[in-house]
Amino acid sequence: MRSTRLSKVIFAAAAAIALLASLALALTKTRSRAAQPVSTSGVARSERLPRVILWAWERPVDLQFINPREIGVAFLGRTIRLRSDKVIVRPRLQPLNLPEGASLIAVARVESDPFSRPEFSKQQGEELVDALSEMAFLPNVAGIQIDFDATRSERDFYRNVILDVRKRLPETAGLSITALASWCTEDDWLSYLPLDEAVPMLFRMGPDRRRILNRLAAGEEFSARPCRNTYGISTDEPLINLAPARRLYIFNPQPWTESSVRAILESGK
Repeated sequence: MRSTRLSKVIFAAAAAIALLASLALALTKTRSRAAQPVSTSGVARSERLPRVILWAWERPVDLQFINPREIGVAFLGRTIRLRSDKVIVRPRLQPLNLPEGASLIAVARVESDPFSRPEFSKQQGEELVDALSEMAFLPNVAGIQIDFDATRSERDFYRNVILDVRKRLPETAGLSITALASWCTEDDWLSYLPLDEAVPMLFRMGPDRRRILNRLAAGEEFSARPCRNTYGISTDEPLINLAPARRLYIFNPQPWTESSVRAILESGK
């Protein structure tokens, strides 16, 4: 029994060390910046970010070459799996190399285990809020972003998590989510949530793709207000007829290179 308890302590300590090490690794070569003025609104918080944000997913990423005045980085900080009554947090394990002064958003990918369905209990919600909100206190992070493709039956749980995360964040920390394009159109459940941004995912849209792109081409606005200032696009699904002056979050299924970033900037997307 003593040996079992000791093993659990060692395992917990090892997990904590791995988490701290991975967070330090994720922020390689970022340095402290001058303090930003206190923001009192979501608009003020989001205005501090560059117009172009690159998603840096779970792979070794070297973006040392970017100009931090033009480009920010939304990096996957942790993956969180909801399983039965548990919240399982896996930290980022891949290096992230960035220039001094880069604007950072810490992203959490949240997934429901398909084989051991989550209970979505109050306790599970509180643990998830803890895991999400603590990312805002990483060095140089301007805000957090939640990536959770919540089903209709999971929305009440997700809505409450968003409300509680906002209460836990510093006033200066932004809160955004990725949003299925349908959430931004006729299936709006986001408009009255305390979000600085909901990023409409305009790639891998499936059967809704043509209908939604036709609406955008016709100049229609998204129904959900948090979706009206950003687009989420991918380098392998180029789009036209996007409204100008909106922030672009850009996904690349291939590793980022200096030439691929330059191509984006030169395309005028």
